[in-house]
Parts: sequence; C-alpha cells; structure tokens
Amino acid sequence: MTDSQRVLVLGGGIGGQVAATRLKQKLGRDARVTLVERSETFVFAPSLLWLMVGKRTPATISRNYSSFSRRGIEVVHATVTAIDSAASAVETETGRLEYDYLVIALGAALDPDRIPGLAEHTHHPYDLASAERLRDALAGFQGGQVTVAIASLPYKCPAAPYETAMLIDGYLRRRGLRAKSRIEMYTPEPLPLPVAGPVAGHSVAAELGRRDISFHPRSQLEAVEPGALRISGESIAHDLAVVIPPHRPPDVVAQSGLGGPGGWIAVDRSTLRARPGNVYSIGDNTAIPLENGMMLPKAGVFAHAEAEVVAENIARRIGGDLSETAFDGHGTCFLETGGGKAGLARGDFYASPLPDVSMYRPGRSWHAAKIGFEQYWLRRLL
Repeated sequence: MTDSQRVLVLGGGIGGQVAATRLKQKLGRDARVTLVERSETFVFAPSLLWLMVGKRTPATISRNYSSFSRRGIEVVHATVTAIDSAASAVETETGRLEYDYLVIALGAALDPDRIPGLAEHTHHPYDLASAERLRDALAGFQGGQVTVAIASLPYKCPAAPYETAMLIDGYLRRRGLRAKSRIEMYTPEPLPLPVAGPVAGHSVAAELGRRDISFHPRSQLEAVEPGALRISGESIAHDLAVVIPPHRPPDVVAQSGLGGPGGWIAVDRSTLRARPGNVYSIGDNTAIPLENGMMLPKAGVFAHAEAEVVAENIARRIGGDLSETAFDGHGTCFLETGGGKAGLARGDFYASPLPDVSMYRPGRSWHAAKIGFEQYWLRRLL
C-alpha cells in the first residue's frame, strides 16, 4: 500500500458520510480521503417530517461537518461542477481534484420547476426551508381540504409521502381541527410502496383508511393552479396542498457520461461499481433494477449499506486484494403513522422473482426505534 492513493467522496449525505468514515478507518495514513460537500450543514432528512408538525427545530436536526476533519478526513465545501472519469478528476467551483478512486453520493435533486406553479402554490417537506414553510402553513391552517400528492416517479424515501399524510392527520387531531378537515392522498403508484409488494402496500393503504384519509392510486398530477391541482383530468380544489416534487439526477451526474436509465448512474448491483473500474456510485444517484422490473428505492438505509460495501472493496483493492464483498439488497424502512406510533418494513429487495419484504404493524416500540435511529445519526456528527 502506498501513501499516494487519493479517494474522493462526492456528497456528504448518509452514504457519503459512511463511505468517507469507513475508508479512513480502514486505510488510515495510507490514503488521503476527501469529502466534497457543498453545504456547511448536514440536516437529517427523516426528521423533517417531525419538524413539519412542530416536533423538531432546525437546530436539533442539523450538524456541521467538523467531526470529519477530526477523523483525518479532508472536507472541501464546494459545488461539484464536472466529473471527468477518463482523466480521473473532478472539477469544483474552487478547483480541480484528482483521484485514484471516486465514490459518487450526490443524491437526487428536487425539480419543482418541471411543473409550472408547483413551487408557488404547494408545499413539501423534502428540504429544510420547504419543511419550515410547510410547518408555518400548518400552524396557520384552520381546517378544510388537505391534498397530499406525489408528482412523479421516482422519488426519495418511498414511505415519506404516506408518513406526511398520517402525521398531518395526527397534527390536526391534536389541534381539534380534524373533524372540520378532509385529507386526500393521490399517487401515480398502484399501491403505497409497490416495490415492497402487495402485502406491504395494502397494509399502508389500510393505515390511511383507519385515519379517514382517502387514497387515490394511479392518479397523475398534470397541472397546478392557485387553490387546485389537476389530477387525471379532474380539478381538485384544496385549502392546503402538499406535493412531493419531481426528482431528477443532479446536473453534474446527468452530464458525467456515467448515466443510465433516466440519467441516473448505472452500477453493478453487487459492487456498486460504475463503468470506469475506479468509480463507484451509491445512494439516490444510482439506478439499480430489481427482479420485478422496478428500481431499488432511493432511501438512506440503502445508501448506508452500499457505502459499507464500497469502502471495504476500495480498501481491499488499495491493499492488493482483488476479492470483493457484495451489497445484498437488504433494507429496513420505518413508517411513521402519527400518535407516537410507527410501523416497519424490512426485507430482501434483491430476492427473486419478487422482493421478500415483511411489514410490521405500527406500535410505540417502532416509533422509539426511529427516534433512536435519529439520535444515532446526530450523535455521530458531534
């Protein structure tokens, strides 16, 4: 092993954090590990749903990246402007960075401008500023029609839109406004969480029904107007609209020449290696087809597991060991249902011919486990 090995990790989300940390732990002084992240602050995205209903503040779910420097990881706060895999180099707004190994973990970009009026007339909880705006709208809401809709596929965190509807239900009940409100859920999907199979989907649909949340599958958002959404040819009036915006690959990913279906990076689903042998892609910026024809969900739990595999395989290659460990497609997803309860989906998404996923009924223990998961991530950044 030489001291000349340079490993770049692009993106400081869950996958990027795990990849950079594990690489430094495994390689020590024998490699220079650099984490490139444009933001100065990390926000734990799953907690934005709790912020939306007043259960968290920005300060309690945000951390800076100073702990990575203490671990011996170089942190560069800059926007990545180009990936040149042929030259093994990355361009950023502050300069060029060359690498021996590259891990791309830049996530998925929100694209509300794809639908005119979406940004102006609807809300969503998928980033901090938008979640705060939705929190304030909910605080001023006095009852009426609430429409929760998914604009298009794919989107990050398959459970989040359904959690959003159920948490809003619980919030309105606490404020004594539920009896004078109606909540409707629209999605282009045939069932909630279709990648997890019909049992999981019907379980989530049943939870919506128990809360008197009307569920409308196979419903396509077509246009946004002030006070109304056009869905599958019908104008749906609302007093508050929460719409999960379209997602797209980050521009630098789409323009990298590494893109596969839809511009997402195509990888070997076991090793997460992209076409160049020294480039890996993990998390939301990848496209991994499953046996059932769907794609592996874009979720932090998969980014975490993929990062562990990639870090191990890069460390082995730097050490001269060409054997590889494999990502096995297993994942776990909490489903917050409100009222201090959460459910859990867990299983093997690489199973053939269909993912083998179990759905656990909502309870207070799963809610407590989700809080523990949140605190684990926030403590590790102190």
